[in-house]
Amino acid sequence: QVQLVESGGGLVQAGGSLRLSCAASGSTFSIGAMGWYRQVPGKKRELVAAIATGGSTDYADSVKGRFTISRDNAKNTVYLQMNSLKPEDTAVYYCNADSTAVPSIRYWGQGTQVTVSS
Repeated sequence: QVQLVESGGGLVQAGGSLRLSCAASGSTFSIGAMGWYRQVPGKKRELVAAIATGGSTDYADSVKGRFTISRDNAKNTVYLQMNSLKPEDTAVYYCNADSTAVPSIRYWGQGTQVTVSS
């Protein structure tokens, strides 16, 4: 089992920045790719950014050039640096980790609220 705990959410004005962190514990040796999703009420959870064990990244078009995902494998932590925030970035942000087991298991954090005021 893997436990994920997010931190760093909050209220920020448009144009501001926030940095989210997600610390993994438990069977961290089994973690492969990690990422961040977000969800607003009434909508599906959507991928924001993902990062593989080796560091390759993928971003949603809506955040490219503004958000940066990174990970510290020694600390079992993944980060999301969010710059130039917009009101439409307001959502609950969830961290995820995929195990390297077959079949893979996807773990989720509890979520952290990000609110961007205009």
